[in-house]
Amino acid sequence: MKKIFPLLLILALQPIFSQTPQGERGRGNGQGPRAASPITITGKVLDKENDMPLEYATLVLQSIENPDQISGGITDMDGNFSVEAKPGKYNISIEYISYRTYKLPNQTLTESTDLGTIRLALDVAQLDAVEVVGEKTTVEVRLDKKIYNIGKDLTTSGATITDALNNVPSVDVDVEGAISLRGNENVRILINGKPSALAGFGSTDALTQLPADAIEKVEVITSPSARYDAEGTAGILNIILKKEKTLGFNGSVNTTIGYPVNSGITVNANLRTDKFNIFNTTGYRYRDAPGNAFFDNTYTSGSFDRIIEDREYNRLRKGFNTNLGLEYFITEESSITGSVFYRTSDSKDETENTNQRFTNGLIGSETFRTEDENEDDENYQFSLNYVNNLDDDGQKLTVDLQYSKGEETKFSIIEENNTVPNQDLLVLENVYEIESENEYLVQADYVLPMGDAQFEVGYRGTFEEDVTDYRLDSLNQSTNQFDINENLTNMFTYTENVNALYTQYGNKFGKFSFLLGLRLENTQLKGQLDSEFDTTELEEQLGVDVDVNFDKNYLGLFPTLNFILEIAENENISLGYNRRINRPRGWFVNPFPSRSSRTNIFQGNPDLNPAFSNAFDLGYLKRWDKLTLTSSIYYQRETDSFERVQEETGQTTTDGIEIIRSIPINLSTNDRIGLEAGMMYNPTKWLRLNSSFNFFQFSTEGEFNDIDYGATNTSWFARFSSKVSLPAKVDWQTNAFYRGPSQNAQTESKGIFSLNLAFSKDILDDNGTISMNVSDLLNSRKRRSFTETEFFTSESEFQWRRRQVTLGFVYRFNQPKERNRNGRGNGPGEGGEEEIEG
Repeated sequence: MKKIFPLLLILALQPIFSQTPQGERGRGNGQGPRAASPITITGKVLDKENDMPLEYATLVLQSIENPDQISGGITDMDGNFSVEAKPGKYNISIEYISYRTYKLPNQTLTESTDLGTIRLALDVAQLDAVEVVGEKTTVEVRLDKKIYNIGKDLTTSGATITDALNNVPSVDVDVEGAISLRGNENVRILINGKPSALAGFGSTDALTQLPADAIEKVEVITSPSARYDAEGTAGILNIILKKEKTLGFNGSVNTTIGYPVNSGITVNANLRTDKFNIFNTTGYRYRDAPGNAFFDNTYTSGSFDRIIEDREYNRLRKGFNTNLGLEYFITEESSITGSVFYRTSDSKDETENTNQRFTNGLIGSETFRTEDENEDDENYQFSLNYVNNLDDDGQKLTVDLQYSKGEETKFSIIEENNTVPNQDLLVLENVYEIESENEYLVQADYVLPMGDAQFEVGYRGTFEEDVTDYRLDSLNQSTNQFDINENLTNMFTYTENVNALYTQYGNKFGKFSFLLGLRLENTQLKGQLDSEFDTTELEEQLGVDVDVNFDKNYLGLFPTLNFILEIAENENISLGYNRRINRPRGWFVNPFPSRSSRTNIFQGNPDLNPAFSNAFDLGYLKRWDKLTLTSSIYYQRETDSFERVQEETGQTTTDGIEIIRSIPINLSTNDRIGLEAGMMYNPTKWLRLNSSFNFFQFSTEGEFNDIDYGATNTSWFARFSSKVSLPAKVDWQTNAFYRGPSQNAQTESKGIFSLNLAFSKDILDDNGTISMNVSDLLNSRKRRSFTETEFFTSESEFQWRRRQVTLGFVYRFNQPKERNRNGRGNGPGEGGEEEIEG
């Protein structure tokens, strides 16, 4: 913070200085002694390694006689500075994010002085950064991650965080909102480096309700260093939220309206003084997401040999969220930040399902099923962060405390009636479900530079309790009263406590950099079922003894290694290795069955154990004047990986339909190998082209109940984006995405193509921007799949959300459109990441 504050102070006071009347400056109109004529301090600032000019470097002049008097200026695009000052004695420093500060203490300046050419070296505290220079790009490469700025992606206007993630290379969001990294859904979602209620704890549902314009950037961490949780065998997506650092009061208002209904307003506001920084983001969304699905199922046994389902979905989402924080600067070296996040939402889902049942090609019966679900969510989070920059060499201590609480209440009414051959009522059910989550986080990190090296040590503890209260009442038509379904009603408490210690060491020898780390994690998983449950059937199915009230402990070491070799100034090779863990979530171990329909049941497995993976990543980066190429080859081997298998239960509904159960097990060993490449090309100022390609193959080996679930799946996905700057300050962006066909042991899915268009125009002296965004222009984002087992087949088509058109308007006050150009202006805790244009 101390490196940024002088620049902000200078910029804020500059208008005041320029408007001060001459008589008040020097009392030079016969009203007092005339002040000494100002002198000019000039010079040039370059990067020590490549002699490239450093734009926005800061010259700070601190008066020795009056230390509170600070003046100075910044460098231009050629690295030059020219600053007027009064003659006197000064401590001079030249500062730049991620670089060591150049100091000239106790200087007496009596005449104009040229400080000459000053070359700044990278700060060892940022040893793990490999900065992308030259043409602005959309990626910054580090030893353990890639950082993408999606804040200037036009297609995210009016979108949610989930929509925005689907535009990030290596990331894919399927039609149901499930997030995967390099084709693997076991990805850990963090907010500002920590698990958070903003991300909905273990679920990603909350990300579909938060606005995309709250995001500053996304870190794609495919080879996480030891400072990160070992959770998530695919890697980590760390979402960095906006927090303005500009001095004074500033912010923006973003409004959207769309069809189908998609409206909202988000206000970002920031007040910064020399002692504190208050920031707030508040938003409200009202969104309708109609969808549809079609299933054609055939059966080898049962009363019917074919069932056709036709579903229509209407999902109404109303949500409010606010994040209020205060950063207080205790000293120039230390600060404490407190923040409160609150989110509430009201959702109404209506599903209509028409079922036609056939025997030998003749319709035997037809039913109509409705499911009306009301869901209320309330989440809040309290965070406290302490940062102390212990010295100018990068020694640093940070402490984080966080408490998160969430409660989700669902009430559903399920009704199914015959329409052929009669109008009889088949089932009427009321489902009550309350899920509450409490999570505590304690974290401390210490960084110690040691010459050209860096040592880091830290602790993180997360303590989470998840309580699910599930009750199902069925109408007894003989008594016309609702009876509790004891076979499904239950209360289950799941506890996950993780204590972790880590240490890592990094160094740089010429063009070779490395970061070695080791993380020790102790995991406690506890389950408590406050209901009677007969384990006999489940034990027979799994072939093991099942304890529904369990207490398991796992102690594991998780090493990480990351290397970078700079072949040339604009070319490097990276190599990473890490070991990771996949812990089961609460609903995966809850033994009580739950159901989405009368014929499909999901049942958790209390005997489920964590899965472990070892992953390797070999990367290559090459930059030309207008082109940047990133690529990598990766391999991952996961043991005891989770697989959801479907089996017959031997039970039927009252009208003779087979009931199918899905259950997760530690089924298999999974080998995954892949190749990804990304290209960013800016041939002219008015055209930017981005594309990425990811090819992967995974092989699964596993057998359960004499059924071989081994399979080999080869798939790929690719995206292409073009941004054209047209006359009259109009920007046009096109995003195309294609996911290739894929398959697992039981299901084969076809390819999916989607196309998004967006236009924007700056107005009101560039303080405002209007935009139009068309999501899924061709209405083609549909999942088509075919499932085959020994006892049934299913051919299906599913569309989560139809094509959507959104209009948006953003107004910025005291805030330029290009905020923090090139990333200069971030404070400590941001790591000096480069803010880059999309």
